[in-house]
Amino acid sequence: MRITVDITKSYHAATRDFHLHSSFATTDNRVVLFGPSGSGKTLTLRAIAGLMRPDAGSIALDGRVLFDASKSHFLPPRERAIGYVFQDYALFPHLTVRQNVAFGLAPLSGRLTRENAGRVEEILDLFGIAALAEVRPARISGGQRQRVALARALACQPRALLLDEPFSALDIPLRQRVRVELAGILSRLDIPLIMVTHDPADVAFFGGDVVSYAEGRVLEVQPAEVMRRAMVRVA
Repeated sequence: MRITVDITKSYHAATRDFHLHSSFATTDNRVVLFGPSGSGKTLTLRAIAGLMRPDAGSIALDGRVLFDASKSHFLPPRERAIGYVFQDYALFPHLTVRQNVAFGLAPLSGRLTRENAGRVEEILDLFGIAALAEVRPARISGGQRQRVALARALACQPRALLLDEPFSALDIPLRQRVRVELAGILSRLDIPLIMVTHDPADVAFFGGDVVSYAEGRVLEVQPAEVMRRAMVRVA
């Protein structure tokens, strides 16, 4: 994956102004946006997905320009072919697990093609949630809801998967198990990953390039191995 981000965005509120200047480039298939809450990581992720339009700058993924303010170019989210998993999973409560997973594949008519229906069943099996297909999200556990959200994001075979604090709602033992499951699935499907986290354990597990944030700015970009060695020395 080749991604280049160089964007600015300003927010003005009664209590606080926030200015984002996110600038980095990497060719790694695993990218972790790392730093404290409120430092600009999620805003950057949303900009890559097309859920937020920056004030200025540009974003390109694998040579495809997603946003370029100088040319008034803004590719809509649906045309970016990017999977996105929100921190709270954002599942549709009135839909079953199968319907949630199929949501991005369904045309306006609501009827899946035979090929897409088969794709949904494959992804349900891959994530081990086929037995929950007719159950609604309120009736399943947090770990199962996360699997459904991941399955929905990957069902459309995206160019990249974006995860916003994917393990923060899980207890510690479950986090490690889900990390292992997710890493295996991403390797099997060969999907690039961009993850937002403030947990050093995510950095240590997923590796790749780490983009460190603070107060709305990118401090540095470094390989995860360099960051892991630094953490060990501090410990």
